[in-house]
Amino acid sequence: MEVEELLKQYAAGERMFRSVNLVGVNLSDMDLREVSFIRANLENTSFINTNLSGSNFRESKLMGVDLTDAQLADANLISANLTDANFSRANLTGASMRGSISKNVTLNMANLTDANLAEANFTEANFIGAHLVNSTLIRTNLLKANLSGANLDGANLTNVIMRDSTLEGANLSNATLSGAMLMGANFHQADLSRVTMVGADLTDANLSEANLRAANISWTSLRGANMSRARLYRTKLNWSNLSGVNLIEAVMLDTVLYRANLRDADLRGAILPD
Repeated sequence: MEVEELLKQYAAGERMFRSVNLVGVNLSDMDLREVSFIRANLENTSFINTNLSGSNFRESKLMGVDLTDAQLADANLISANLTDANFSRANLTGASMRGSISKNVTLNMANLTDANLAEANFTEANFIGAHLVNSTLIRTNLLKANLSGANLDGANLTNVIMRDSTLEGANLSNATLSGAMLMGANFHQADLSRVTMVGADLTDANLSEANLRAANISWTSLRGANMSRARLYRTKLNWSNLSGVNLIEAVMLDTVLYRANLRDADLRGAILPD
């Protein structure tokens, strides 16, 4: 289908364009609300600043697509292939990317409030400064992803995979990361206050200068982690493994350490609980 024919049919009221082939075309700065591109091939197409609110891209091929500044509120991107796509500053409020293949996708400064990203593959994706408040990332693969400065307040990251990911300065207050795989992740200066992280794996993670106030990190492995100058006021670390942890100058007032393993932990200059 040619772009001119698609726009003509859309203007006439047609919304269903199932399995169309529109590779490398320019659909920027347009109003295509409620359009349905189910199982379409839209590889390398440009949708810059296009209004796609309520659109349906389920199972579509969107590799290399440019959706910078696009409006995608409540859009359906379930099981789509979004590899190398660019969603910088896009509005994805309430959208679903569940089960999508989103390797190396760019979502810098995007708004993903209340979005569903469960079970998607975001390996090496970029979420720098993204807004993910109350989003769902259950069993999501974020291996080596960059979420520096992202806002994940209240997000559900149960069983998420974030091995070697970067969350420096990110806001994860009130988030749930129980069962998460966070080995080698960088949480330097991140806000993890009131997070629930029971049964997670933070082996060799960087939590230096992180805020863990009133967090529940019980039954968790922190072997070899860097928690220097971390704020652990009222943090629960019951039954957690802190062997070899760097706790230099950490603030541990009212920290709960019932049955915690502190073997070979470095506590120099730490403010310890009574």
